[in-house]
Amino acid sequence: ARKTMRPSQRRHRLPLAFLSVLLLTSSAVADSTLTQGTAIGGDQRLASPGGVFQLGLFSVANNTRWFLGIWLTASPAGVVWVANRDRPLNASSSGIVALSGRGDLVLLDAASNNETIWSSSSSSSAAASVAQLRDDGNLVLADAADVAVWQSFDHPTNTFLSGSRAGQDLRTGVVWSVSSWRSADDPSPGDFRYVMDTRGSPELHVWRNGSKRYRTGPWNGLRFSGCPDMTTFEDLVEFRFTHTADEVSFVYRDRVGSPVSRLVLNESGAMQRMVWDGALWRVFWSGPRDQCDIYGACGPFGVCNAVGAVMCGCIKGFIPSSPAEWRMRNASGGCARSTVLQCGGGDGFYTLRGVKLPETHGSSVDAGASLAECGRRCSSNCSCTAYAASDIRGGGTGCIQWFGELMDTRFVDDGQDLFVRLAMSDLHLETTKTSKLVVIIAAVITAFALLLLSLGLVIWRKIRQRSKQVTNFDDMVRGECLTYHLETLRDATDGFCPKNEIGRGGFGIVYKGQMEDGQEVAVKKLSAGNSVQGLKEFKNEVDLIAKLQHRNLVRLLGCCIHCSERILVYEYMSNKSLDTFIFDPRRRADLSWRTRMDIIFGVARGLLYLHQDSRHTMIHRDLKAANVLLDREMVAKISDFGIAKLFSSIGDHQVTERIVGTYMLPVCGCSGYMSPEYAMDGMVSFMQDVYSFGVLLLEIISGRRNQRSFNLIAHAWGLFEENKSLELLDPAVRDGCSPTELEQATTCIQVGLLCVQESPSQRPQMAAIIPMLSQQQAPGRPLRPVVCMPVSSLVDLLGVQEDTSGNAELTITNLEGR
Repeated sequence: ARKTMRPSQRRHRLPLAFLSVLLLTSSAVADSTLTQGTAIGGDQRLASPGGVFQLGLFSVANNTRWFLGIWLTASPAGVVWVANRDRPLNASSSGIVALSGRGDLVLLDAASNNETIWSSSSSSSAAASVAQLRDDGNLVLADAADVAVWQSFDHPTNTFLSGSRAGQDLRTGVVWSVSSWRSADDPSPGDFRYVMDTRGSPELHVWRNGSKRYRTGPWNGLRFSGCPDMTTFEDLVEFRFTHTADEVSFVYRDRVGSPVSRLVLNESGAMQRMVWDGALWRVFWSGPRDQCDIYGACGPFGVCNAVGAVMCGCIKGFIPSSPAEWRMRNASGGCARSTVLQCGGGDGFYTLRGVKLPETHGSSVDAGASLAECGRRCSSNCSCTAYAASDIRGGGTGCIQWFGELMDTRFVDDGQDLFVRLAMSDLHLETTKTSKLVVIIAAVITAFALLLLSLGLVIWRKIRQRSKQVTNFDDMVRGECLTYHLETLRDATDGFCPKNEIGRGGFGIVYKGQMEDGQEVAVKKLSAGNSVQGLKEFKNEVDLIAKLQHRNLVRLLGCCIHCSERILVYEYMSNKSLDTFIFDPRRRADLSWRTRMDIIFGVARGLLYLHQDSRHTMIHRDLKAANVLLDREMVAKISDFGIAKLFSSIGDHQVTERIVGTYMLPVCGCSGYMSPEYAMDGMVSFMQDVYSFGVLLLEIISGRRNQRSFNLIAHAWGLFEENKSLELLDPAVRDGCSPTELEQATTCIQVGLLCVQESPSQRPQMAAIIPMLSQQQAPGRPLRPVVCMPVSSLVDLLGVQEDTSGNAELTITNLEGR
């Protein structure tokens, strides 16, 4: 029985014999245009004028399904557009691409009586007379007057190219969005869509089956609020955001001379900016980047911080809606006000700094208002819960107002200020009447006068006590290690000349020096202005490291005590610190995988010696890339023992008053290297060093820092869960690794994740880590390392001060950074 054809199919039907003749006379790579009377099929291609892109049929699933698509000529696997996503051909030989009589580009199936598989179906009244593939990857159908009547850029699939728009035509309602492939070998529309939400201040969202998964934040004049790293690509691409009565759109364009780039929504729902380097596509950015980018991770009025053990907190003036759920580490219910708003002059505004602005759906926007006017409007409207500048240029202009819950707020680098409405009592503003204020001032003055005498007595006693302690300590130091004359060190460093400076830390400056016998040394001159902490570090270094001898520990050669001067002399490390290699895009390629493994083993052996094999077992407490030095042969040596702590046995733990170490997050009080139990409870154990080693291990493998803008631990865990751990490996060495080395890298990533487990009891000891790294012992499967822990409010995390009291170590109260 003959198959009945629909009207649209009959309309595009062309004589098979005629098309066959056309195909037979066409070359494998045709011109850049198709006109009525020409066609391509089979393995024939349209090539753009400069040969940058090609259009033709490509296959998936072992050549069982064929699609019409566009790809970069140098990367045929990188398909950027697909025509017949839902209707594949069964064979390439049956596919015919031509212009129909009414000017539509059509894909016909010769095996099914020239059935129309796909058609451009332009809504224009003018018929296209030519189809051209351009060098930007845009397939354009133009009429006889060379006016475009249809283009592939208006119908993107899973990819935005330079010049294509994401957004909406507000006149016609046409939406420019992309949808993911179903899978790597199925280009049919998948579960994810990337679309511009124009309700409120426009922002881009990734949706999954009708629910939000990720959003960029609103455009702030320079970038999307939640994408601070957009500006790091300005040397490669330029961005343009359009918001008029006719159109809301976002467009990027590759700069002249820059490589081809694309923005892809992949099968797992991640938006990735990919740049072609001439050999492969490199991922320059991916979103969501971490757990905080997942929509609503901390619920209404919650604020998310991606680095450290505490991920979710409440905005000042709010408390967890369900403390029981927060204790179970489920913060999705968000936070509620601790004090009811009064309105009518009884409220004020708290400035939440450095954030991705909350979701703007339901907000109002006035680009012409000043920020001051925006504040007045919000203050006079009792329904307004927060406001912010819509454009951060020029100090902040324009106005966004929120009138309900603040959803999906997170901290980001170079984030914006958000002004949140709170009751006056939550702002800790002075509301006492003048008469009461006078009484309080009088009482304070009287008390102050009485305290002056006591304070003077205490200071006098402290000065005497400290002078005695310093004298006794100096005598002790001189008996512990070799001492140098100040003039000897001054000559070795050319008078501590700035040109010889090789490092600068929290307690002083390090200079390169050369002794009279030619020996090169590193001279650490402690800051006299930081005498309290400097003396502690000096004492620790001399008391601890002078007694240690190990290949992977920096050797202390001696010290110098002269009046108020305290100077330490170390062996010189010609290759400086590890961070100058692994975080430098130009130098990290010099670290082959074998060299990185040697460094990893060196650090591990050094820690094992400290924890178990030395006469004085100790915790380093400040292990990081900057404190791993490299000698001429790239041998790793652990340095900086200023805050190390002696321990009596592996099982010991203590609670300390002063949290010391390197922290990068003044918001959450946690460090990129600092273990959760130490940051939150002051618990000190050998597992603190194991956690830091795990972070350092992941940094060495990936060449990326664990920092506030990029949670390396969460990223590594996400790849591990998806069995894509090797994507973490630094691209600078990945392609040169052998299969054995790739297997070794996978093991190292798994060990790193074991080391950063939340509970210290779940982390392996250093004695077990080295056999795991050498693949003599199989590592166990890690649990999810980055978790959301309960806090009553963000104020609890921000209320930290530096402790310089030197009091006995009893309970955790303060945080001290280095």
